[in-house]
Amino acid sequence: MKLGMVIDLDRCIGCRTCAVVCKEHNSQPPGTWWNRVFTPGSKEHQIPLAKDGEAQMYFLPVSCQMCENAPCEKVCPVGATYTDEQGRVLVDYERCIGCRYCMAACPYGVRQFNWEDARKAKEKAGYMPGYDYGYPFEHRDKRGRLVYTPDRPKGIVEKCTFCVQYTDKGDPPICVQACPAGARFFGDLDDPRSEVSRLVRQRQALRLKEELGTKPKVFYLPPTGPRK
Repeated sequence: MKLGMVIDLDRCIGCRTCAVVCKEHNSQPPGTWWNRVFTPGSKEHQIPLAKDGEAQMYFLPVSCQMCENAPCEKVCPVGATYTDEQGRVLVDYERCIGCRYCMAACPYGVRQFNWEDARKAKEKAGYMPGYDYGYPFEHRDKRGRLVYTPDRPKGIVEKCTFCVQYTDKGDPPICVQACPAGARFFGDLDDPRSEVSRLVRQRQALRLKEELGTKPKVFYLPPTGPRK
C-alpha cells in the first residue's frame, strides 16, 4: 500500500478549513501550521498555471508532500524521520534531537520546529486544542515509535502525518473529511482501482517541484479554466 492524496485545484475555494481542522485535531501550538494555503505563482511553490499567456490565480494548499525520495529522511542523523509501510513519512518524536537538518533539506518548507513545550505554549495562549474533544493523547506505530502526541516536547521538528492517528484506523485525514468543497481525495496509489489512482491517470495530475526527483505522494489536479 502507498497512501497518497489528490487535491483538485478547480474545487479548492481557499477557505482554509483544512488548515484550521488540521491545527485543532493535531493539537498544534500557536504559530504552528502543518497545512497552509498559498496562491500559485509564488517563488516558493512553482506550478504551471498560466493559460494562453495570461496568469491565473488559484488557491494552492501545501502540507508535507510525503516524498517517496524524501530528502528529510536522508539527512536525519538519528533515523527519527522514516517512511512507514504505507508510504507515510513520519517523525519519531522520542528519537528526534532537533538538529533541524530535515528542515534545511525539505524543498517545500513544511517542517516546523518546536521552540517551546507544546502544552505550555497552548496554556500560555489560553487554549488547549485536542484536550477538550477526546482526540488521541498518544499514538504509536506498529514498532512502538511515538508518531503523534499533543504533548510534543520543546526542541523537536514536526509536520503533517496524513493524520496517522486516524488513517491507522482506516479513516481519511481530517483535512479530507472536513473540506467543504470536496477538493481532497485520499487512498492507495498502488491500487489502480482507487479513486486517487484514477484521478491521477485521468486528469494529468501535477506534483510540486517534480524536477527535484522527490516523487511526492501528494498530487494536484490542474485547473481547467479561470476562476469565476
